[in-house]
Amino acid sequence: MAIMQSMIEFGHLTHVGLRRELNEDTYYGDSELGLWLVADGMGGHEYGEIASALARETIVREIRQGTPLPQAIRIADEEIIRASRQRKDVLPMGTTIVAARILGNRFEVAWVGDSRVYLWHDGKLAQLSQDHSYVQELISQGTISVDQARSHPHRNVVTQALGVTEPDNLNVETMSGELVPGMQLLLCSDGLTEEVDDRAISQLLSHTECSAQECVDELVAAALDGGGSDNVTVVLVRRH
Repeated sequence: MAIMQSMIEFGHLTHVGLRRELNEDTYYGDSELGLWLVADGMGGHEYGEIASALARETIVREIRQGTPLPQAIRIADEEIIRASRQRKDVLPMGTTIVAARILGNRFEVAWVGDSRVYLWHDGKLAQLSQDHSYVQELISQGTISVDQARSHPHRNVVTQALGVTEPDNLNVETMSGELVPGMQLLLCSDGLTEEVDDRAISQLLSHTECSAQECVDELVAAALDGGGSDNVTVVLVRRH
């Protein structure tokens, strides 16, 4: 098992962006545990920062204890809600989550909110997650196009988030598959996808002569070049 995991290379970076004072994003990566995640906190002040950190700590702890990924995410939702109530917050603090587990040659991804996971293989980029967002619902209904969604005034409104959505209504979506050599999993907050479109992301991921970290650095630089309107976090996992 350890031999398989050692064929994993990953890069990671978070940046506050050019227009925010606080970085409410957080991330985690551990080849031995086979877990990677990105969380994008919300709630203003330092609440988003607390929510995303609590999500990360809870999920890592639960995975270490053998909890399945979707269940670990549900427990994080409950813990953030509990913490918010203890603090008597007027507004709930929340966070998106996108996470990937790799065990042997299989991967599983799970998400809540609009942080995304993409799979890159053979020069093609596929978005595995589907945003839990107001504009995604409009796209699904055929009301607006994907291009229109990019500039929609409510594009940042999420319909699901940890700490905000009650456990009974929480929709933890998952997808699994085979991770063959040459494949790359990209996890990112919307600070990347707001500024860099899928075509440009695919082009940067095709630079396989670069290390995973160099690719991540280029993606974050592209988001800042695009305006850096939000915190941006990128984790790239490669199977060799």
